[in-house]
Amino acid sequence: MSFLKSRQGGGILLIILAALSFAMLDTATKHSVQLVPVLMLLWFRYAFQAVVTLALRYPIQKNSLFSTPNPRFQALRGVLLLTTSACSFLGLQFLPVGEFTAMVMLSPMVATAMAAWMLKNHVSPLRWVLMSLGLLGVLLVIRPGGQVFGWAVLFPIVLVATYASFQVITSRLSGDENPYTTHFFTGLVGTVVMAPVMLWSWSTSALLTYWYWFVVVGFLGTFGHLMLIRAFNRASAVVLTPYLYTQIAFATLLGWWAFKHVPDSLAWAGIAVIAASGVGNALLSAREASGQRQ
Repeated sequence: MSFLKSRQGGGILLIILAALSFAMLDTATKHSVQLVPVLMLLWFRYAFQAVVTLALRYPIQKNSLFSTPNPRFQALRGVLLLTTSACSFLGLQFLPVGEFTAMVMLSPMVATAMAAWMLKNHVSPLRWVLMSLGLLGVLLVIRPGGQVFGWAVLFPIVLVATYASFQVITSRLSGDENPYTTHFFTGLVGTVVMAPVMLWSWSTSALLTYWYWFVVVGFLGTFGHLMLIRAFNRASAVVLTPYLYTQIAFATLLGWWAFKHVPDSLAWAGIAVIAASGVGNALLSAREASGQRQ
């Protein structure tokens, strides 16, 4: 119990709560896009985040909430996360939640590879092997003849690329920015960019009839990212990252509960390989960080 009250234990609990929130968000999104215009729902998700962050943080930060030394990077980061969300909202119309989430969890490994290229970070041979295993797991999930094979797999593929880029830029900004300012700008950029697009799909009747689904999606997206911020304020990435992979288990369970979907045997094997390679990649980061401190 004392461990759970520590900063590191609290960070682990928060990261698991974030993973659960994201799995619930994907499940709610998959259901709600069958009822309401997807672009309108996407706009509301970011508008909710911007308004709630403003309401919660402005009394504390005042005008510093709007102050950023990296406005161009903030704008790029916001666009990348918006593109990530768009791929998620569109892709979940066609793909099961569990398999979709498993493929998306390649993002941290792809971010590592991109950091090696863009930020000139060293990547060990073992890490490249782990990333290759993760790719093999994805191929098992999306193999020809499988449950998710088809053109819709382009959505998680694009999502992995944009979300990995988002993570690299987030890492670049982490030392310069207040995390809540970054959270606010993420919501603001998504709201502004989606506003003219959303107008073409606006449906007042959908909003009045299914307003609760708009609120659920907006809340889960905002809450999940806030828990993520608070988790990384309490513990380091090398401690927390392995626990992010609980999202695969949550998503698979929720996909079974909400949509009665169960992955086939090879998809299960692929999901297990992706999760194992991701956790192995995180544990390797922890070992490398420990070696640097000694």
